[in-house]
Amino acid sequence: MNINKCSFLFIASSPEVASFAIKNGADRIFLDLEILGKVERQGHLDTVISRHKIEDISLLRPVVPSGSLLVRTNPIHSDIESEVDAAISRGADILMLPMFRTSDEVRRYCRAVNSRAKVCLLVETIDAMENLADCIRVPGVNEVHIGLNDLHLELGYSFMFELLLSGHVERMAKILRENAIPFGIGGVARAGEGLLPADLLLAEHVRLGSTAAILSRTFHRNARSVEEIQQQMDFAEEIRKLRKAYERYRESTIDELELRHGEIRSAITQVVAAIAKRRG
Repeated sequence: MNINKCSFLFIASSPEVASFAIKNGADRIFLDLEILGKVERQGHLDTVISRHKIEDISLLRPVVPSGSLLVRTNPIHSDIESEVDAAISRGADILMLPMFRTSDEVRRYCRAVNSRAKVCLLVETIDAMENLADCIRVPGVNEVHIGLNDLHLELGYSFMFELLLSGHVERMAKILRENAIPFGIGGVARAGEGLLPADLLLAEHVRLGSTAAILSRTFHRNARSVEEIQQQMDFAEEIRKLRKAYERYRESTIDELELRHGEIRSAITQVVAAIAKRRG
Protein backbone atom coordinates (compact mmCIF):
# COMPACT_ATOMS: atom_id res chain seq x y z
CA MET A 1 0.00 0.00 0.00
CA ASN A 2 1.44 3.34 -1.07
CA ILE A 3 0.91 5.79 1.79
CA ASN A 4 1.51 8.73 -0.56
CA LYS A 5 -1.65 8.09 -2.58
CA CYS A 6 -4.96 6.26 -2.36
CA SER A 7 -4.78 2.68 -3.64
CA PHE A 8 -7.93 1.51 -5.39
CA LEU A 9 -8.70 -2.22 -5.17
CA PHE A 10 -10.68 -3.91 -7.91
CA ILE A 11 -12.43 -7.23 -7.22
CA ALA A 12 -11.97 -9.68 -10.09
CA SER A 13 -11.33 -13.33 -10.89
CA SER A 14 -11.12 -13.00 -14.67
CA PRO A 15 -7.58 -12.44 -16.02
CA GLU A 16 -8.97 -10.33 -18.86
CA VAL A 17 -10.93 -8.06 -16.53
CA ALA A 18 -8.06 -7.85 -14.05
CA SER A 19 -5.57 -6.92 -16.76
CA PHE A 20 -7.93 -4.26 -18.09
CA ALA A 21 -8.46 -2.80 -14.61
CA ILE A 22 -4.74 -2.60 -13.86
CA LYS A 23 -3.94 -1.02 -17.23
CA ASN A 24 -6.66 1.57 -16.65
CA GLY A 25 -5.73 2.73 -13.18
CA ALA A 26 -6.62 0.16 -10.51
CA ASP A 27 -3.75 -0.41 -8.07
CA ARG A 28 -4.54 -3.88 -6.79
CA ILE A 29 -6.60 -6.86 -7.81
CA PHE A 30 -8.72 -8.36 -5.04
CA LEU A 31 -9.58 -12.06 -5.29
CA ASP A 32 -12.23 -13.10 -2.79
CA LEU A 33 -12.12 -16.69 -1.54
CA GLU A 34 -14.19 -16.06 1.60
CA ILE A 35 -17.29 -18.24 1.76
CA LEU A 36 -17.41 -19.77 5.26
CA GLY A 37 -20.26 -18.15 7.19
CA LYS A 38 -20.92 -15.52 4.55
CA VAL A 39 -24.27 -16.84 3.34
CA GLU A 40 -25.53 -16.92 6.92
CA ARG A 41 -24.39 -13.33 7.54
CA GLN A 42 -25.32 -11.71 4.23
CA GLY A 43 -27.55 -14.11 2.32
CA HIS A 44 -30.66 -12.01 3.04
CA LEU A 45 -29.05 -8.79 1.80
CA ASP A 46 -28.41 -7.22 -1.59
CA THR A 47 -24.72 -8.05 -1.44
CA VAL A 48 -22.51 -10.06 -3.76
CA ILE A 49 -21.24 -13.34 -2.33
CA SER A 50 -18.16 -14.23 -4.33
CA ARG A 51 -17.67 -17.61 -5.96
CA HIS A 52 -13.99 -17.08 -6.71
CA LYS A 53 -11.79 -20.19 -6.53
CA ILE A 54 -8.25 -20.70 -5.32
CA GLU A 55 -7.28 -21.82 -8.83
CA ASP A 56 -8.05 -18.28 -9.99
CA ILE A 57 -4.87 -17.07 -8.28
CA SER A 58 -2.76 -18.98 -10.80
CA LEU A 59 -4.74 -17.46 -13.68
CA LEU A 60 -4.42 -13.93 -12.34
CA ARG A 61 -0.74 -14.10 -11.42
CA PRO A 62 0.66 -13.58 -14.96
CA VAL A 63 -1.40 -10.43 -15.58
CA VAL A 64 -1.14 -8.71 -12.18
CA PRO A 65 2.05 -6.80 -11.32
CA SER A 66 4.19 -8.11 -8.49
CA GLY A 67 2.94 -6.90 -5.12
CA SER A 68 -0.56 -6.13 -6.37
CA LEU A 69 -2.50 -9.40 -5.98
CA LEU A 70 -4.53 -9.45 -2.77
CA VAL A 71 -6.42 -12.60 -1.78
CA ARG A 72 -9.05 -12.66 0.94
CA THR A 73 -9.03 -16.12 2.47
CA ASN A 74 -11.65 -17.67 4.69
CA PRO A 75 -11.70 -16.78 8.39
CA ILE A 76 -9.70 -18.95 10.78
CA HIS A 77 -10.84 -22.58 10.47
CA SER A 78 -9.43 -26.04 11.15
CA ASP A 79 -7.35 -26.12 7.96
CA ILE A 80 -6.47 -22.45 7.48
CA GLU A 81 -2.77 -23.32 7.25
CA SER A 82 -3.35 -25.41 4.12
CA GLU A 83 -5.47 -22.66 2.58
CA VAL A 84 -2.76 -20.09 3.26
CA ASP A 85 -0.07 -22.37 1.82
CA ALA A 86 -2.10 -22.94 -1.35
CA ALA A 87 -2.75 -19.23 -1.85
CA ILE A 88 0.91 -18.33 -1.41
CA SER A 89 2.17 -21.15 -3.63
CA ARG A 90 -0.10 -19.93 -6.42
CA GLY A 91 1.27 -16.40 -6.17
CA ALA A 92 -0.72 -14.26 -3.70
CA ASP A 93 1.17 -11.12 -2.65
CA ILE A 94 -1.12 -10.05 0.19
CA LEU A 95 -3.42 -12.27 2.25
CA MET A 96 -6.43 -10.73 3.95
CA LEU A 97 -7.88 -12.26 7.13
CA PRO A 98 -11.62 -11.59 7.53
CA MET A 99 -13.98 -12.00 10.50
CA PHE A 100 -11.29 -12.39 13.16
CA ARG A 101 -11.98 -11.45 16.76
CA THR A 102 -8.82 -12.00 18.82
CA SER A 103 -5.09 -11.47 18.66
CA ASP A 104 -4.67 -15.24 19.01
CA GLU A 105 -6.43 -15.72 15.67
CA VAL A 106 -4.22 -13.07 14.10
CA ARG A 107 -1.13 -14.74 15.55
CA ARG A 108 -2.13 -18.12 14.11
CA TYR A 109 -2.70 -16.55 10.71
CA CYS A 110 0.60 -14.66 10.69
CA ARG A 111 2.46 -17.80 11.72
CA ALA A 112 0.84 -19.66 8.83
CA VAL A 113 1.90 -16.92 6.41
CA ASN A 114 5.38 -16.85 7.95
CA SER A 115 6.47 -13.67 6.13
CA ARG A 116 5.95 -15.28 2.70
CA ALA A 117 3.32 -12.65 1.86
CA LYS A 118 2.00 -9.48 3.43
CA VAL A 119 -0.88 -9.75 5.89
CA CYS A 120 -3.85 -7.39 5.80
CA LEU A 121 -6.37 -7.58 8.66
CA LEU A 122 -9.99 -6.94 7.69
CA VAL A 123 -11.59 -5.40 10.77
CA GLU A 124 -15.29 -6.20 10.52
CA THR A 125 -16.35 -7.53 13.92
CA ILE A 126 -16.97 -5.73 17.21
CA ASP A 127 -14.32 -7.83 18.95
CA ALA A 128 -11.72 -7.09 16.27
CA MET A 129 -12.50 -3.39 16.60
CA GLU A 130 -12.18 -3.48 20.38
CA ASN A 131 -9.00 -5.60 20.26
CA LEU A 132 -7.42 -3.68 17.39
CA ALA A 133 -4.47 -2.30 19.35
CA ASP A 134 -3.41 -5.80 20.45
CA CYS A 135 -4.03 -7.34 17.03
CA ILE A 136 -1.83 -4.93 15.09
CA ARG A 137 1.07 -5.58 17.46
CA VAL A 138 1.22 -9.22 16.36
CA PRO A 139 4.44 -9.77 14.37
CA GLY A 140 3.66 -10.13 10.67
CA VAL A 141 0.75 -7.70 10.41
CA ASN A 142 1.46 -5.24 7.59
CA GLU A 143 -1.77 -3.33 7.00
CA VAL A 144 -5.46 -3.09 7.90
CA HIS A 145 -8.70 -2.56 6.05
CA ILE A 146 -11.75 -1.40 7.99
CA GLY A 147 -14.74 -3.30 6.61
CA LEU A 148 -17.99 -1.40 7.00
CA ASN A 149 -20.53 -3.96 5.81
CA ASP A 150 -20.31 -6.82 8.33
CA LEU A 151 -19.33 -4.45 11.13
CA HIS A 152 -22.40 -2.26 10.70
CA LEU A 153 -24.58 -5.39 10.67
CA GLU A 154 -23.04 -6.69 13.89
CA LEU A 155 -23.56 -3.29 15.52
CA GLY A 156 -27.19 -3.25 14.42
CA TYR A 157 -26.88 -0.13 12.27
CA SER A 158 -29.12 0.45 9.28
CA PHE A 159 -26.52 2.15 7.05
CA MET A 160 -22.90 1.10 6.80
CA PHE A 161 -21.57 4.65 6.78
CA GLU A 162 -23.11 5.23 10.21
CA LEU A 163 -19.72 3.98 11.39
CA LEU A 164 -18.33 7.34 10.28
CA LEU A 165 -20.98 9.09 12.35
CA SER A 166 -20.65 6.99 15.49
CA GLY A 167 -16.94 7.56 16.09
CA HIS A 168 -16.00 3.90 15.66
CA VAL A 169 -13.92 4.50 12.53
CA GLU A 170 -12.45 7.66 14.05
CA ARG A 171 -11.13 5.70 17.04
CA MET A 172 -9.71 2.88 14.92
CA ALA A 173 -8.02 5.33 12.55
CA LYS A 174 -6.35 7.04 15.51
CA ILE A 175 -4.94 3.74 16.78
CA LEU A 176 -3.65 2.83 13.32
CA ARG A 177 -2.06 6.23 12.72
CA GLU A 178 -0.36 6.17 16.12
CA ASN A 179 1.12 2.76 15.32
CA ALA A 180 2.10 3.70 11.74
CA ILE A 181 -0.05 0.93 10.24
CA PRO A 182 -1.26 1.73 6.69
CA PHE A 183 -5.01 1.27 6.37
CA GLY A 184 -7.98 1.63 4.08
CA ILE A 185 -11.69 2.06 4.70
CA GLY A 186 -14.61 0.36 2.97
CA GLY A 187 -15.40 0.99 -0.65
CA VAL A 188 -16.20 3.81 -3.04
CA ALA A 189 -18.41 4.19 -6.09
CA ARG A 190 -18.06 6.85 -8.79
CA ALA A 191 -17.40 10.51 -8.15
CA GLY A 192 -20.63 12.49 -7.89
CA GLU A 193 -22.87 9.44 -7.45
CA GLY A 194 -24.61 7.65 -4.61
CA LEU A 195 -26.06 8.50 -1.21
CA LEU A 196 -22.56 9.60 -0.23
CA PRO A 197 -20.72 10.68 -3.40
CA ALA A 198 -17.26 9.14 -3.59
CA ASP A 199 -15.52 12.45 -4.10
CA LEU A 200 -16.98 13.72 -0.81
CA LEU A 201 -16.27 10.43 0.94
CA LEU A 202 -12.61 10.67 -0.09
CA ALA A 203 -12.33 13.84 1.98
CA GLU A 204 -13.04 11.68 5.01
CA HIS A 205 -10.38 9.19 3.90
CA VAL A 206 -7.84 12.00 3.80
CA ARG A 207 -8.95 13.44 7.15
CA LEU A 208 -8.68 10.05 8.85
CA GLY A 209 -5.44 9.01 7.15
CA SER A 210 -6.85 6.22 4.98
CA THR A 211 -4.87 5.33 1.87
CA ALA A 212 -7.01 2.60 0.30
CA ALA A 213 -10.56 1.88 -0.82
CA ILE A 214 -12.26 -0.96 -2.65
CA LEU A 215 -13.99 -0.08 -5.91
CA SER A 216 -17.57 -1.15 -5.18
CA ARG A 217 -19.76 -3.05 -7.61
CA THR A 218 -21.70 0.20 -8.05
CA PHE A 219 -18.53 1.71 -9.51
CA HIS A 220 -18.64 -0.62 -12.51
CA ARG A 221 -22.35 -1.54 -12.33
CA ASN A 222 -21.43 -5.15 -11.51
CA ALA A 223 -19.98 -5.66 -15.00
CA ARG A 224 -18.60 -9.14 -15.60
CA SER A 225 -16.51 -8.61 -18.73
CA VAL A 226 -14.29 -6.00 -20.31
CA GLU A 227 -16.96 -5.45 -22.94
CA GLU A 228 -19.62 -4.72 -20.31
CA ILE A 229 -17.31 -2.28 -18.55
CA GLN A 230 -16.50 -0.43 -21.76
CA GLN A 231 -20.16 -0.24 -22.76
CA GLN A 232 -21.22 1.66 -19.69
CA MET A 233 -18.20 3.66 -18.48
CA ASP A 234 -14.82 5.16 -19.20
CA PHE A 235 -12.98 3.19 -16.52
CA ALA A 236 -9.72 5.14 -16.69
CA GLU A 237 -11.53 8.47 -16.54
CA GLU A 238 -13.59 7.44 -13.49
CA ILE A 239 -10.43 6.35 -11.68
CA ARG A 240 -8.82 9.65 -12.64
CA LYS A 241 -11.73 11.55 -11.08
CA LEU A 242 -11.33 9.66 -7.81
CA ARG A 243 -7.58 10.27 -7.73
CA LYS A 244 -8.07 13.94 -8.50
CA ALA A 245 -10.55 14.27 -5.62
CA TYR A 246 -8.23 12.49 -3.19
CA GLU A 247 -5.23 14.60 -4.21
CA ARG A 248 -7.27 17.78 -3.98
CA TYR A 249 -8.26 16.97 -0.41
CA ARG A 250 -4.67 16.05 0.49
CA GLU A 251 -3.76 19.63 -0.35
CA SER A 252 -6.68 21.06 1.63
CA THR A 253 -6.48 22.85 4.94
CA ILE A 254 -7.64 21.23 8.17
CA ASP A 255 -10.54 23.69 8.24
CA GLU A 256 -11.72 22.58 4.79
CA LEU A 257 -11.51 18.90 5.75
CA GLU A 258 -13.55 19.63 8.88
CA LEU A 259 -16.10 21.42 6.72
CA ARG A 260 -16.38 18.38 4.45
CA HIS A 261 -16.63 16.20 7.58
CA GLY A 262 -19.65 18.21 8.65
CA GLU A 263 -21.24 17.72 5.23
CA ILE A 264 -20.66 13.97 5.43
CA ARG A 265 -22.18 13.79 8.92
CA SER A 266 -25.23 15.69 7.70
CA ALA A 267 -25.64 13.43 4.67
CA ILE A 268 -25.33 10.27 6.77
CA THR A 269 -27.86 11.58 9.29
CA GLN A 270 -30.34 12.24 6.49
CA VAL A 271 -29.91 8.75 5.02
CA VAL A 272 -30.35 7.09 8.42
CA ALA A 273 -33.51 9.13 9.06
CA ALA A 274 -34.91 8.20 5.64
CA ILE A 275 -34.24 4.50 6.29
CA ALA A 276 -35.95 4.71 9.69
CA LYS A 277 -38.96 6.44 8.15
CA ARG A 278 -39.22 3.85 5.38
CA ARG A 279 -39.11 1.02 7.90
CA GLY A 280 -41.80 2.66 9.96
